[in-house]
Amino acid sequence: MPATPPTNGTYVCHGITWATGEPRLLLALLSGGPPAYAEIMNRRLGYQVNGTDRWCTGRYRFADAVRVEAVPCPDRALVEQNGQCSRCQSQDDFRFAHRFHHGGHSPEALITYMAQPHWLYLATFADGTSKIGTAAESRKRSRLDEQGALFATYLTKSADGRTVRLIEDALTRRLGLTQTVRATTKLQALADLRDLSQARAKHEYDLARAAAALTDMNIPAPVESWNPPSEGDRLRTADSERALYPHDPRQGEHGLRPISCVGSQVLALVDNDEMAYVLDLGALKGRLITLGEFSSPSTAVQSALF
Repeated sequence: MPATPPTNGTYVCHGITWATGEPRLLLALLSGGPPAYAEIMNRRLGYQVNGTDRWCTGRYRFADAVRVEAVPCPDRALVEQNGQCSRCQSQDDFRFAHRFHHGGHSPEALITYMAQPHWLYLATFADGTSKIGTAAESRKRSRLDEQGALFATYLTKSADGRTVRLIEDALTRRLGLTQTVRATTKLQALADLRDLSQARAKHEYDLARAAAALTDMNIPAPVESWNPPSEGDRLRTADSERALYPHDPRQGEHGLRPISCVGSQVLALVDNDEMAYVLDLGALKGRLITLGEFSSPSTAVQSALF
C-alpha cells in the first residue's frame, strides 16, 4: 500500500490509524483500488468535504492468524445509520469479536485470531476519566496509541481473547470502570487541559484499585507502563497554548498543519494564525473528501488558557 496518496484526489476517509506506527489518515479512492495512508504530521493537510452524506468505510479481514487489515467498500456505497453497508457488514468476520466471550457464532478466522495472547489495559484521559480495554498481542502498541489517553498501563496478559474479555467485564462490575469514552469528551478535555496532576493522580488511584481487584481474583497483575508516542508530546503538555477549532471539520474547506497528535485528536496550525487549534480528525470517518490547496475560514478566537 502506498505511504502517501496523490496530492489531489477524492477519497472516502476512514479516519486516523496508528497501524503504521505513526498517525496517518486512512483513505480509499472513490474510483476504487486499495486504501492509502496519508502522512499528516508537520505537513499541510488541505481538504474539502463533499456534501453531508456518509460513505461505507469497508470492513476488516484477517491478513493472517494474528493480524487484521482494512478493506475498502468495493461499491463505495452510501450508508445511513452505521459505518458499513449491508454487503461489507455481512462479510466482516471481525464484527463478532466484541461478543466473542459470550458464545454464539464465531468464524474460524476469528477463533484463530482470538487464540493469540491478549492484554488488559487501563487508560486515563485528560479529564481524569479512566477506562479499561483489551488489545491483542499483535495490536498491543497501536491499540493504546489510538485511544487518545494521557496515561495508560498494561494490567495483565491473558492466554487468549475470551479470557481477557471476561476479566474486563469482571473489573467493570467490581470497580465501575467504563469500557468506552466518547470522542467529543476526549477532544474537549484536551482543549481545556491546564494541569496534568489530576489525570495522573486519577490514573494512579484507578491503577491501584484495578491491581488489587485482579489480585483478589487470583489473576497476576505484573503492570507494565505504556510509553506514549512522541507525536503527542505537545498535546500532553498542560501549558501549551491552544483553543478548540471553531469550525466543523466535517463541513466545508480546511487547511491545517498538525503539529501534535493524541489518538485521533490533533493540535494544528492554520494559515496566517498564531493560535494552535485542537480538533478531531476521526470525525472525518465516512466523509467524502477532496485533497488539495484548500484553506480554513477565519479562526480568530481566544485561547483556552485565558
